Amino acid sequence: MDKNQATGLILFAAVLLVYSFFFAQGPESLVEEVVTEEVVTAVEETRTLEVAPVAQPDSIQDLLAVQQFGLFAPMTKGIAETVILENEQIMVEFSTKGAEITKVTLKDFKTWDQRPLVILDEESSDLSFNLQTDKGPLSLNQLFFSPTAATSQLEDGMEVKVLTFIAQSGSAQIVRTYTLPAEGYVMGKNIAFKGLGGALKTNEVQILWDDRLIRQEADIEESRRKTNVNFFTAAGSHDYLSLTSEKADDVIEEPLKWVSFSQRFFTSAIIADNAFSRGQVEQITPKDTLSIKNVKADILLPLTDGNASMSYFFGPNNYNLLKTITPGFENNVDMGYFFVSWVNKYIIVNLFQFLEKYIGNYGVIIILIVLIIKLVLFPLTYKSYVGMAKMRLIKPEIDELKEKYGDDPTKMQQEQMKLFGQLGVSPISGCLPMVLQMPFLFAMFFFFPNSIELRQEAFLWANDLSTYDAIAYLPFTIPFYGSHVSLFTILMTVSQIAYTHFNNQLTAQTGPMKNIGYIMPVVFMFVLNSFPAALSFYYFVSNMVTFGQQALIKAFVDDKKIRQKIDDYSKNNVNKKKSKFQQRLEDAMKAAEAKKKK
Repeated sequence: MDKNQATGLILFAAVLLVYSFFFAQGPESLVEEVVTEEVVTAVEETRTLEVAPVAQPDSIQDLLAVQQFGLFAPMTKGIAETVILENEQIMVEFSTKGAEITKVTLKDFKTWDQRPLVILDEESSDLSFNLQTDKGPLSLNQLFFSPTAATSQLEDGMEVKVLTFIAQSGSAQIVRTYTLPAEGYVMGKNIAFKGLGGALKTNEVQILWDDRLIRQEADIEESRRKTNVNFFTAAGSHDYLSLTSEKADDVIEEPLKWVSFSQRFFTSAIIADNAFSRGQVEQITPKDTLSIKNVKADILLPLTDGNASMSYFFGPNNYNLLKTITPGFENNVDMGYFFVSWVNKYIIVNLFQFLEKYIGNYGVIIILIVLIIKLVLFPLTYKSYVGMAKMRLIKPEIDELKEKYGDDPTKMQQEQMKLFGQLGVSPISGCLPMVLQMPFLFAMFFFFPNSIELRQEAFLWANDLSTYDAIAYLPFTIPFYGSHVSLFTILMTVSQIAYTHFNNQLTAQTGPMKNIGYIMPVVFMFVLNSFPAALSFYYFVSNMVTFGQQALIKAFVDDKKIRQKIDDYSKNNVNKKKSKFQQRLEDAMKAAEAKKKK
């Protein structure tokens, strides 16, 4: 290394040393300081971003919940779980959100296609209890409850399952308690409010029940005809919404005992221990087949010292069972109008129940019912036959009067009445016994279509006596008849025509009135084709038994002896005075004739 290189190297080292001392040291410290500050700021920002989503929204939600629900805000937090309460007959499912019923299954029954029979489901039914609070309307379905199950024993030894739901906010509580006996279809309910202070603004709970009734039977049209809303007032009056209207509603301003959604064979109902203060009901027949009918009930349950008790019924429409539930509850089964309902309520229902104890085949039970009724009514049948026989035997005398007074109807009637009085024959003697049997005839129109005992019971070719026994389906629909052929209805029609022909041989009836008896069986064939097979089978058996009774009577009743009695009566009562009734009748006819001439 020469001198110049050495000098250059020393100078270069000196420059580096001076630069490092005066320039590099300062800037390095400045850079380090800035970087540290930026890192700390970033960390602080990161920490802020991490904390904000957790702390900030929670406090906002709490604030909003308090603003919306007030005292009830803590009750709106929880997890929805399912709790089950069941006995031998029903299984009831609840949700801890709302402590409300979400599903009810009847264990002893199946749908027409053999699925579990669910009478209430949260997918088709909305049931809520609503309060008026200091923050506005509140549905208990918005709150979460803690469940507790227990078992208690009543004084009579019956075991009762108790399910208690409690929603709590500090010292404030809402308690919903359900009780279910070991057997039966009635579930009790109590609702209690404790420590709410001024948070509860009214002394009533609004019960809203909106139900799209689930299809249970194959024949949806018949199900709709038998489904409606029933209600019973605390004063003891039963009423219902129209069975046939597509839409119907009613406002009940007086206290109510119960409201029910009654289907053909099953009923869901809400029953007050004391009374609901008032209510409003509605039903709509939908255009689709997703439900039978859409029904609603809006009723008010009064509170006494923050408490109220009521009960639910979910079960079959068995008349004798419904009678034991609460006053008037048997009205959920339609037993017919007044003049026939007494036959069903006091005779047929009890007779049917008695035979059920000893006979398991319902077709045989129907045959026995026919035989018992016909045996009891046989005296009336006998009198009817004799009355028609008398009218047939005096037909020659009536024909003579027609030839003589045919042009004068009033005179003809007078002479006929005189002839009847002389011969001791009553024109209504053959009809009156038949009229007295009519309540039994029409009672069956209501009993068999509404009898749950016949549901899914088979007999001969009928798979289900509660619906029509279709032996063939048509590729088209006949107006008023349908698209199927019911064999029991055909047999009933043929037997009725045969009976009519036999009966015409016993009467003195002529002309169009004689032939109308052949028209009625055909009319009934159209009417009954879609009715339950049990009804058509009953009428078929009834016709055959009546036919046999009259054939038997004819074999033992001698027309000659009847004619002899008529002649003897005529001879022995030649100078007999007219009865007051006959005299008044003749006077009325004469007055009518005089008025006509004038």
